[in-house]
Amino acid sequence: MISLSSMDDGRDCIPLAELAEGPFMLLEKGEKAEISELFESNGLVPNVVFTTWDDYAIMSMVENGLGVSILPELILRRIPYRIAVLPLDVPAYRYICLVMRDRSKLPVAAKNFVGYLKYRQL
Repeated sequence: MISLSSMDDGRDCIPLAELAEGPFMLLEKGEKAEISELFESNGLVPNVVFTTWDDYAIMSMVENGLGVSILPELILRRIPYRIAVLPLDVPAYRYICLVMRDRSKLPVAAKNFVGYLKYRQL
């Protein structure tokens, strides 16, 4: 995950503790958010002022100076927003998995995608 801030002061990363001071925009999609668990595991409680499942709404609010947030790196690769994207000072990541019932019954496009993933594994 990557932290984002509307202000860029030339730093290479941003301390998680600084983000907890808020105002913080929480991306929450369902159960307990991964971001909440990240703060909790580091003994921090963020100053959450807004919670949503819409990452684009969060980026727009950050761009307008309403707070900071933590969003997945994949969503931040090609964005039209004028925001600073900085890594966190603590390691934060998640696993993305592919699940299928029967590989032999996959459509051709899905089979090609599975084959491509073999080359993308870290």
